[in-house]
Amino acid sequence: MKKPVIAIDGYSSTGKSSISKVIAERLGLIHLDTGALYRGVTWFALQNCLNEDGTINLNELFSSFDQIELEFKNVGTELVLFLNHIDISKPIRTNEVSDNVSLVAKQKEVRDFLLQSQRSLAEKGGVIMDGRDIGTVVLPNADYKFFLTASIEERTKRRYQELIGLGIQAEEQQVKDNLIERDRIDSEREIAPLRQADDAIVIDNSLLTKEQTIESILAYIQKI
Repeated sequence: MKKPVIAIDGYSSTGKSSISKVIAERLGLIHLDTGALYRGVTWFALQNCLNEDGTINLNELFSSFDQIELEFKNVGTELVLFLNHIDISKPIRTNEVSDNVSLVAKQKEVRDFLLQSQRSLAEKGGVIMDGRDIGTVVLPNADYKFFLTASIEERTKRRYQELIGLGIQAEEQQVKDNLIERDRIDSEREIAPLRQADDAIVIDNSLLTKEQTIESILAYIQKI
């Protein structure tokens, strides 16, 4: 019996990746953090494709796709993202990447570059994939679709605690401003905007713990 394909979309810092990872473990699925892929491309651009004023040269990035090899590898119990055989799981979480990832992710050339690889990974089933356009664009035929949301105050607190936990200096107001701006860019972009799929189950986890959110999703999957 083919294992299911699950799409989890939603806003930044709603816990999509960490929640998807736990569900993958419990259901014996492979978890793919698509947001990490876009962060990986952004990190590459910041290292290799900058204008003199420090902004990203998008045309140079587009012409460099043949130099980008992104791959998830099992390291212990973790599925870790590697860029050109280098572990970039921590560098892609920095504020610099966060400040630029929405600009990179809204480019049609970048989304096309990553789209087919994401679909190929899901073809055999047994995958849970999280991001912003999984249920609407990447995997429109997913067996299950969920959309996570939470208040901006709660998301700010979660993102701030995540950064501090990674040893990255941050200010809460800066984190909040970054989230609001990312929400705006992600929702308004022309190519694959962040939006809820018509057939997705919406879960507002502002007042839910991570475990309660996981149980809500599992209850729905097991009910079908």
